[in-house]
Amino acid sequence: MSVSSHWKNMKTSWQTKKLGEVIKLEYGKPLPKDKRISNGKYPVYGANGEKDRTDEFYYDRSSIIVGRKGSAGEINLTEKRFWPLDVTYFVTFDDKKYSLGFLYDLLLTLNLPKLAKGVKPGINRNEVYEIRASIPPLPEQKRIIAILDKAFAAISTAKANAEKNLANARELFESYLQSVFANPGDGWEQKKLEEITTKIGSGATPRGGEKAYKKEGISLIRSLNVYDYGFSYRDLAFIDECQADKLSNVIVESGDVLLNITGASVARCTIVADDVLPARVNQHVSILRLKKSEMIPEYLHFALISKEHKDQLLKTGEKAGATRQALTKAQLEEYCIRYPKIPEQKRIVAKLNALSAETKKLEEIYQQKIADLEELKKSVLQKAFNGGL
Repeated sequence: MSVSSHWKNMKTSWQTKKLGEVIKLEYGKPLPKDKRISNGKYPVYGANGEKDRTDEFYYDRSSIIVGRKGSAGEINLTEKRFWPLDVTYFVTFDDKKYSLGFLYDLLLTLNLPKLAKGVKPGINRNEVYEIRASIPPLPEQKRIIAILDKAFAAISTAKANAEKNLANARELFESYLQSVFANPGDGWEQKKLEEITTKIGSGATPRGGEKAYKKEGISLIRSLNVYDYGFSYRDLAFIDECQADKLSNVIVESGDVLLNITGASVARCTIVADDVLPARVNQHVSILRLKKSEMIPEYLHFALISKEHKDQLLKTGEKAGATRQALTKAQLEEYCIRYPKIPEQKRIVAKLNALSAETKKLEEIYQQKIADLEELKKSVLQKAFNGGL
């Protein structure tokens, strides 16, 4: 029998069924607090994966978790014994007709999150039951899963290698950056920031908060715009001339180094992007404006994002004693930086910029490879459930 006639015979044995004829989505159950044990024997599954451990189990058979509320439609394969929380469904089925692996991979192809509705997104199992899918006999299901397992293992290995190469590229740059500022050369000076700056200061949020922001106007730079390796334009806020006049003491100038001084992003640092000027900063961002005779902005930026200074800034921020980390103006003024003469600063910055550019190229290559592998996995899945394997 030819391959094509074999495939034709196999394909005719596939049946189109509603999912409700194939699986049942059973409701999970709340786990009493006294049953939660961090090192328990069995996993407790929420809508997007394992949430806890327990020494008791609710279901004694490997299954599939489908997020019911919250991360609605998320799919996870379970261990043999587990506890599904009430924000989930777990799948039951006739294992004489269907393979767990086949059903798991099938559900992955159906994009169940698109069914989510409501303020706290949730999916209705009756809508899932109405979805139609082509199902082959059990032997064919097992054959397909064997092929998929082998293909996914190869894809997983390739992805792991790409992710390792990506991490290595980043570590190479971080290692060199650290070595520059951890090993100062002969003749380097050490001064407080107040001695080498003409301005250290943060702004405020206009009265009315986010509701007072405009669709266009003068940029208001917030902590969410400040990242160590670049300025983020996402959610850049704008204010009008009247609002900006009230923040005239924090006008941002070209070359200003911006440092986050409060919250979870404290110590993140970047140089302002010229194309967002004119601009102001809010109370979570400090302007560091350097004396041109002392230091160039790029040098200070690289210094502050190096591990040595990052760790020191974070430690300084913890001294504030509040519930959140914060760097005060007084702390910044007293903060010390070691640095060489301007020509040497420029040489260091040129070397770091070149290495950073090369690292970014490698990151783009590896990130694209990872994305391509994810697409390949989706393509293989679609091919499998369209009868192409």
